[in-house]
Amino acid sequence: MFDRTYGAYQLGEQWQSFGRTITEADLVLFAAFSGDWYPLHTDQEWAAQGPFHQRIAHGMLILSVATGLMVFKPGIVLAFYGIDRVRFVRPTFIGDTVHVVLTATELEEKASGGVVSCAMTVQKQTGEAVIEAAIKILVAK
Repeated sequence: MFDRTYGAYQLGEQWQSFGRTITEADLVLFAAFSGDWYPLHTDQEWAAQGPFHQRIAHGMLILSVATGLMVFKPGIVLAFYGIDRVRFVRPTFIGDTVHVVLTATELEEKASGGVVSCAMTVQKQTGEAVIEAAIKILVAK
C-alpha cells in the first residue's frame, strides 16, 4: 500500500496483503532472536496445559510478520512514523496463515511529505482478527 506519493491516497481506501503461514521454525527463530523463551511459545507440554491447549506465536512475531507483508517502496516511504493501540485479540497457532488489511483513516500533510494513517487488522485464514492496531507511515509528496 505504501507505494505512492502522499497526494495519491484517499480516505477509506483499503488494501490486503498476501498471506504467510506461521511455522514452528518461525517461533523458534523469533525466540532465539528476541530472547523471549516464554513456555507458551516454546514448550509444547507446558502450553498444552494452558487456555489454548497448544503453543501460540508471540504477538510481536506476528506484528513483525505483518510489517513484512506490507509494501514499503524505497524513495516513497520516508519513515515508519508510529504504531498505536496495538491489541493482540486472538492467538495465532503454528500452521495459521495470516494477512494484513489496511484502511486509510487519516491524511496529514507535513513539510517533508505526508503521514498516511491506517487501521490495521492482521487476520488469519478463518477471517478472524489476531491483531488490531493503527499505523502511521510518512510518505513523500
